[in-house]
Amino acid sequence: MSDLIWLSEAQMRRIERHFPLSHGVPRVDDRRIVSGIIFVIRNGLRWRDAPKEYGPHKTIYNRFIRWSRLGVFNRIFAELAAKGGKPDQLMIDATHLKAHRTAASLLKKGLFPDVSGEPRAA
Repeated sequence: MSDLIWLSEAQMRRIERHFPLSHGVPRVDDRRIVSGIIFVIRNGLRWRDAPKEYGPHKTIYNRFIRWSRLGVFNRIFAELAAKGGKPDQLMIDATHLKAHRTAASLLKKGLFPDVSGEPRAA
């Protein structure tokens, strides 16, 4: 599969300081897993449809969930956005999405700690 997304070493150096420390057992290749997360989200795939080159889909999913709850991706996005400077243009997307009636309960469960105000998972 030639259309796989791989972060470069320079890109990894910019974001790796936001990664949590490994506790005991060394993590599998961060570059491979983060590239897999980006590929799945960018292409709108189910986690189980991630190409095998990125590793087991369960590992990709677990890392995404764990790091999302810890706010790792929010810190990465905030830093990258801040370094971008003031934008020349602003675009507004008027996409309308209809949410399922149980979607509001996700905030109560603490799955979005930045928005819900719930304590973050440790």
